[in-house]
Amino acid sequence: MRAFFVYRILLLGIFISFAGTTLQAQTNEQKALEAKREQLQKEISEMNRLLFAERKQKGTVLDQMELLDQKINVRQQLIRVTNQQSNLLSRQINANIRNIAKLREDLEILKEEYANMIRKSYQNRSQQSRLMFLMSSQNFYQAFKRLQYLKQYTQYRKQQGVQIASKTEDLITLNNDLTMQRKEKESLISENKAARKELFEEITDQKGLLSTIRKNESNYAIAINKKKAEAKKIDEQIERLIRSAIAASNKKAGNTGNSSTFILTPEAALVATNFSANKGRLIWPVEKGIKRQGFGIYSDAVYPGIKHQNNGVIIATDKGARARAVFEGEVIAILAVPGGGKGVQVKHGNYISTYYNLADLYVKKGDKVVAKEELGEIYTNRLNGLTQLKFYLYRDATRLNPEEWIYQL
Repeated sequence: MRAFFVYRILLLGIFISFAGTTLQAQTNEQKALEAKREQLQKEISEMNRLLFAERKQKGTVLDQMELLDQKINVRQQLIRVTNQQSNLLSRQINANIRNIAKLREDLEILKEEYANMIRKSYQNRSQQSRLMFLMSSQNFYQAFKRLQYLKQYTQYRKQQGVQIASKTEDLITLNNDLTMQRKEKESLISENKAARKELFEEITDQKGLLSTIRKNESNYAIAINKKKAEAKKIDEQIERLIRSAIAASNKKAGNTGNSSTFILTPEAALVATNFSANKGRLIWPVEKGIKRQGFGIYSDAVYPGIKHQNNGVIIATDKGARARAVFEGEVIAILAVPGGGKGVQVKHGNYISTYYNLADLYVKKGDKVVAKEELGEIYTNRLNGLTQLKFYLYRDATRLNPEEWIYQL
């Protein structure tokens, strides 16, 4: 009986240990999903504040379409993550229900076995029975072993009582967890319904814009072409200034040959090494903001067959916000695109960061800057009310994706 009791205790311990490991893995996954959901909620909140607040029907149809398309994409991500959380909670709830049933079953068996052990112990409780058990030993060694057995049996009985009490506490904890998980799932379902309602309204607005665009496609095409031409002018000037900076720097170092890379002094090489070592950890070029448009090729919001290319990233921020240096360096050029905004280029060894769409500049060519130093106030478009910084990153004359370098961009 004692051996079977020990076996049951071991099985229950293994079961609870396995259930605990599985629950821990699910808890970690749930934490990751919750962090992602909070990030998306914050992003939507910032989009509403920076891109949509008091701006309805402002700006071009192209502006409105792109902004709405971005918001719909983020909203869809939020719904997917919330669904994943809800499904994970369902699995956790079902697992806890099974664990609770198993615990109850095993505890009932353990209690019954423990009760039987107590009854037998009670029947043999008299000191005379214990004394006779010892006195009937055939030799001193057997008497000693029987005495040890009596001590171990008493201690073992106490331990089993403690273990049963502990498992009962585990059962209470699982029941409490189950109640909390069910409430959390109800909250997620309610939140998802609200998010779907918002998504439906946004898609309805998008369809209205699409209808407007298709009634006059020529105007939309003009807006697209204008946007592409402006981006091309900026890109061309940025790259021209970089090539010019490389040539000037190399000439100063005594190299007059054509080159697309900087010849670095030991000091500049150290800055470049430190800059490279901070890949993925560089600060944002604004104190607060959201990524409005990422790096690379993307599809048009209205006609997916039309592709656009962004050689940097666009960050939306608050009116009056200032661009700030992402790392220590030297101002090597001031941009001024005819009919456009102003910009600043900062050299970090052989890396160049460019901050474009500034209204006012706080630095000049040749200035040394440190990380977080303000470079200029970002321009606010009076037509659509948006305050957006265009940020570019190069290594020598090679374009880099800022999203891979700036922390969580």
